[in-house]
Amino acid sequence: MTGAPSGVLATVVGVSFVGAGVIAWRTRPGNRVGALMVTVGVLWLVRWVLPPPRLGMLGVFWPAVLAHLVTAFPTGRLDAPVSRLVVGLCYVDAGYVAVLVARGHAPGEATGGDVETGTIVLLGLAVLGLQVVRWSRSSTSRRRTLTLVLGAAAVATTLFVAWRPLVAVGPRAPWLVVAMQVALAAIPVATLFGVLRRRIDRGRVADLVVRLNEAPHPRGVRAALAAALGDSGLRVGYWVPEADRYVDADGRPVTLPQTGDLAATRVDRAGDPVAVLIHDAVLLDNPALVEAACAAAALALENERLTAELRARLRQLAVSRRRVVQAVEAERRRLERDVHDGVQQRLLSIPMALTLAESATSGDPGRALSLIGEAKGTALAVLDELRALCQGIHPPVLTERGLRGAVQELAAVAAVPARLAVGPFPTLPADVETTAYYVVAEALANVAKHAEAAGAVVTLEDRDGRLLVEIRDDGRGGADTSCGSGLRGLADRVEASGGTLHVTSPPGRGTTVRAVLPCG
Repeated sequence: MTGAPSGVLATVVGVSFVGAGVIAWRTRPGNRVGALMVTVGVLWLVRWVLPPPRLGMLGVFWPAVLAHLVTAFPTGRLDAPVSRLVVGLCYVDAGYVAVLVARGHAPGEATGGDVETGTIVLLGLAVLGLQVVRWSRSSTSRRRTLTLVLGAAAVATTLFVAWRPLVAVGPRAPWLVVAMQVALAAIPVATLFGVLRRRIDRGRVADLVVRLNEAPHPRGVRAALAAALGDSGLRVGYWVPEADRYVDADGRPVTLPQTGDLAATRVDRAGDPVAVLIHDAVLLDNPALVEAACAAAALALENERLTAELRARLRQLAVSRRRVVQAVEAERRRLERDVHDGVQQRLLSIPMALTLAESATSGDPGRALSLIGEAKGTALAVLDELRALCQGIHPPVLTERGLRGAVQELAAVAAVPARLAVGPFPTLPADVETTAYYVVAEALANVAKHAEAAGAVVTLEDRDGRLLVEIRDDGRGGADTSCGSGLRGLADRVEASGGTLHVTSPPGRGTTVRAVLPCG
């Protein structure tokens, strides 16, 4: 067989693939890389090592399975459509060669002529190009995993692409065959080195504990975790339970990745969320390392979580107070304008009407009485406008009936039937009562305007020394809290009072507005 691999080296190639594949399979049973390596080794042995009669139809599939292995490494999955297309074409070409072998052609010869040889060369170049593009677009962490295996595979693919046409035209190329076998044997060796490095990486967790003790601030914790996991782009988000979200070390909200090259791993302590690590998705192939690092860093992350939570509250409070000040200034200007354009003008008209009535008293008593009646009506209108202004500043019903009675009145006049669940709570400061009242009023108004609900439930009760105000409806949900100023203004008012406001509104499952306010 012209230029065919043979001898001890060919056996070593097949055995190395099978042995490394078994080890990788046992190390990561859910990953297909081990199974693919074993398949490549078995087909290689069938093709080049076993004595006649050989299973030629099966042996010709080893290049296609090798292309599958290299393209799917290290996850064992073909994620990109172009990768699935190229690997599929490799299998189709191998099937075509198998048919030719079944018809009596000798495997390894120019069984399909120039067309078949050209197809093999083109597919080999396509596989090689895919790996170059994949490596160039990978993160630093992924390149650490890919470099050795893809490097050996690139050399082997290049030599195979160069060797196949030589076999087709006839001349021997023993040095090229040997070089190709050495490159092929390097692939399972590189894979075993990756398995060994995974164990070495776990050993870095011990260094992580030492570095965490020396880390003086959250950035030191992040740097220590990044070094232990080998991911320089790692980010840490700290859980803030009251806000129901993750924030960074400076208190800014953290967005969790959904898909792509990044993944999120939650860190828990005693069953409660502490933090989340946003890291390269390639680390998911080494879950033991990530779990060990999370366990070692849990205490340090818990300490930093408290600091991050405080920073988040301070940042949130500063933003809320700034918006409250702006809202107060806008409200002051509105009141000034309303008083100037409305109440003040009406008050000025009263003495003018009385002056005219006074001058008409002796000559035209009827006109005097009409002017006096007009002044009286104006005075009553001014009283109505003043009541409206006072209602906007502070609801009189709170002063008259307290928070419990005021909420009962809101529920009674609500456009949507509202059921009350009011438990005992202590006497509240005036600002907290006002805030709770406006939370209920705004939430019920939103239910009537937007929710298309059949009913709502208003809950007020003491929860561990804090006032819980919750309005839950059975409407369509899907409320976008980023739109409109109503809920945002409520959130500012609640946060300025030292509380938190959270809105949950899954589509089709109603909306829940939940405020927690301090009782003292």
